[in-house]
Amino acid sequence: MKSMFRLQDVGYEKNSVITIGTFDGVHLAHQQIIREVVARAKKRNGRSVVVTFEPHPREVLAPSRDIKLLTTAEERRDAIASLGVDVLYSIAFDQSMSQKSSRDFYSEYIINGIGVSEVVEGYDHHWGHNREGTISSLVALGNEFDFSVVRIEPFFHDGVIVSSSVIREALTQGNVHLAGIFLGSLYSLDGTVIVGDKRGRTLGYPTANLDVATKRKLIPKNGIYFVRVRLERESFFGMASVGVRPTFYQNGQQLIEVHILDFNRDIYGKSISVQYIQRLRDELKFQSVDALIHQMKMDEELSRQYMAASQS
Repeated sequence: MKSMFRLQDVGYEKNSVITIGTFDGVHLAHQQIIREVVARAKKRNGRSVVVTFEPHPREVLAPSRDIKLLTTAEERRDAIASLGVDVLYSIAFDQSMSQKSSRDFYSEYIINGIGVSEVVEGYDHHWGHNREGTISSLVALGNEFDFSVVRIEPFFHDGVIVSSSVIREALTQGNVHLAGIFLGSLYSLDGTVIVGDKRGRTLGYPTANLDVATKRKLIPKNGIYFVRVRLERESFFGMASVGVRPTFYQNGQQLIEVHILDFNRDIYGKSISVQYIQRLRDELKFQSVDALIHQMKMDEELSRQYMAASQS
């Protein structure tokens, strides 16, 4: 896949099959749309083009809000590339871009910029100033400028329409298992292992403290999770704590700590990816250190059960 950031680098090709969106998470519904783009481009002997925006429009339109995303720009590019797309064009989104009418955007970037023979979009697609563009207005543009429009119906899983907002809600509730199903892959947090207070060692559970690579990434609800840890080309299972350590601190800072099972190596400064598989329990305040250690042993026992099931 060619990843482009300038319209002139994309070049004009009338026989382009295009989809446009933010694609946060590149979840199952997004994948359905993008695979349709790729399949139709191959059938036409044309090129498949995904058009997206950086930064995410919500970061520009609501800068005062603490916007949390499912994927970084790099993660999104990697996920789209894995689907066989020919070109990913990332448009710099700013206030000026947000003021463009839906027609002006299509005229400048799609019809006269990239070139288009077919557009594939989800049933709820909107674009342009105040999200004025709709599937109906897109069909009208297609009739006027000689391109066809394919409307993709909602993607359901167990009666629920898969969407980025539904996945964000699942993660804020700690339901990482459901989020992973909707994403089509485990939800992950990437970052660097930093030095903590080393309290875990005194409890018999040394942890790797994760400094998350981007503060825009959504962190699952506080609690204890069974996880997979990616370290370079190796993979391990472990237990991750997301929380403020209420047993030791009254107003603690939120930390992400990972105890990697059957692991005893110095990985300070290393980059790791923590992939969330299953929530074990809520974060709790214990009356004593012994009570906390007892609970951690039970967490480990449950994690090892999940590990055995995963390995089988």
